Amino acid sequence: MFTRTGSARWQGGIKDGTGHVSTESGVLDARYGFSNRFENEKGTNPEELIGAAHAACFSMALSKELEEAGVSGGSIETSSAVTIEQKGGGFTITKAHLTTRVSGQGDDDAIRQAAERAKTGCPVSKLLNAEVTMDLTVG
Repeated sequence: MFTRTGSARWQGGIKDGTGHVSTESGVLDARYGFSNRFENEKGTNPEELIGAAHAACFSMALSKELEEAGVSGGSIETSSAVTIEQKGGGFTITKAHLTTRVSGQGDDDAIRQAAERAKTGCPVSKLLNAEVTMDLTVG
């Protein structure tokens, strides 16, 4: 079993407060706040971080699935768009949409099947309590 740690610090109110998010590896060290999340100000936000983690996890899972399907020389480029919506009295992450481009030497149907297995099997997809959809381009 592996455990990785991310941490956050917040000071102030929801709209005028500021936050700082980091990872134990030191790779991530960034500020965040209301305006980064809802007003497109520079900085990061939880949905962007989840999207990056989802894209990375899916790409690794797809690499494994492609290898097992006999697809060689593969290249994978993925993004994950995470949607947050106001529902009831608060906000909910409702969707994560993967967009991935795969090239490799192998059968297109095998690539598509591998991508579907990776979409449902990647640990971050399993973690998300949201609809996970995908657009796949092979070639």
